[in-house]
Amino acid sequence: MSYDVLGCAINVHREVGPGLLESVYQKCLIHELKSKGFKVMQQVKAPLFYKDLRLEVELKADIIVNESVIIELKTVDCLLPVHEAQILTYMRLLKIPQGLLMNFYSDNLSKNKIPLVNEYFKALPE
Repeated sequence: MSYDVLGCAINVHREVGPGLLESVYQKCLIHELKSKGFKVMQQVKAPLFYKDLRLEVELKADIIVNESVIIELKTVDCLLPVHEAQILTYMRLLKIPQGLLMNFYSDNLSKNKIPLVNEYFKALPE
């Protein structure tokens, strides 16, 4: 499924090009994903607990597709380790097995993405 999701992102990037705000790519990608029949949630709050304390913090995953892939969108000069740590944390907190970190501020989106999996990843049905 992440292959199909990436295809949707590449379509968006090809159509609108680099240099826009993250929110623009998010709206376009959500439209593209929904048009392909994916179930899409956006700006999903990730609960954070410290021991027995539930913290009211604003941690939001950009896009979740079919409850199994988190997409974290960036429009930065280059992806940094902190961006990867961010999506891995969202994946853990939300118990989502796959993630795609994508930098739309590039000429080639397929070379500026990082696919991730965690301990929740199993053989997912396609």
